Amino acid sequence: MSTNSIQLAHGGGGLEMNKLIRNLFFKAFDNCILRNEEDAALLNLQGPTAFTTDSFTVSPLFFAGGDIGKLAIAGTVNDLAMMGAEPQYLSLGVIIEEGFPMASLETIVASMASELKKCGAKIVCGDTKVVPKGCADGLFLNTTGVGRIVKPGLSAKHLVPGDAILVSGDIGRHGAAILMAREGLELESGLVSDCATLWGAVEQLLVHPFDIHAMRDATRGGLSAVLNEWAAASDVMIEVDEAAVPVSDEVKGLCELYGFEATDLANEGTFVMALPAGQAEGALEVLKRFGHCENAAIIGRVGESPAGRVILHTPWGSNRYLDLPAGELLPRIC
Repeated sequence: MSTNSIQLAHGGGGLEMNKLIRNLFFKAFDNCILRNEEDAALLNLQGPTAFTTDSFTVSPLFFAGGDIGKLAIAGTVNDLAMMGAEPQYLSLGVIIEEGFPMASLETIVASMASELKKCGAKIVCGDTKVVPKGCADGLFLNTTGVGRIVKPGLSAKHLVPGDAILVSGDIGRHGAAILMAREGLELESGLVSDCATLWGAVEQLLVHPFDIHAMRDATRGGLSAVLNEWAAASDVMIEVDEAAVPVSDEVKGLCELYGFEATDLANEGTFVMALPAGQAEGALEVLKRFGHCENAAIIGRVGESPAGRVILHTPWGSNRYLDLPAGELLPRIC
């Protein structure tokens, strides 16, 4: 049997599957809970806990700045962090297509292990399935995570007039990087996805007494989706200064080329935050000095009317509604 690619026997529950799990997954994600090899991980959870899950089918599996493994860890860790929770334990479900290169799987698993070290979370249980060739597009991942809530009360429903809106970095990088990988575009600038775990930056914010009302990573639907969902959930108006929104020249160029709005493109390492305007400059300084968020910016504010709408003020003095993205801009970005 070939050892250079995944075979159906690797999911059959026998010797080959045992070797795959022990020699690859257990070796990369080694920890005392995983080593118990029980039917379920035994956890010691105390206090309020956040719980989330996500599946990852990104195409292509490798892109500038990351791969599906890094994306799976970052996606679940970030969902926990956005609820003010310290990521603790993750599960991993793997669906592999017969014939998938073993070397690619090893690279992806190593990428996951590297990303886990940045946030301190552990993979404590998992599942592996191998499906016949043609039944999947290479590799699908599912990660579920739980985390200890450090700061309770963060919610899309808690924005109030007088809040400021911040972003932790320039927007649209992940969507643009996936587009480049699919189209085979090569830019001299070397644009890469912003894919990254956000717990480090969030942890720096939470040690300060900021009265943060909401945080959310701007993934599918980008900045536009987050702001519209917040405006509707809190029944407030949000206004944004377009000139203040950080967008790289590379993302601007791709948007002009394909007719996209940067505010609609996905991010996988940039989040949006709402807190009282009087605390915004302090939070911005923390993000830049301690959170490695050099491109963080204050981009807008929360008002009362028209409730449920997001208004974009353009650099030319005109105003327009920033609506939810319509249709499927870029499928399978995560």
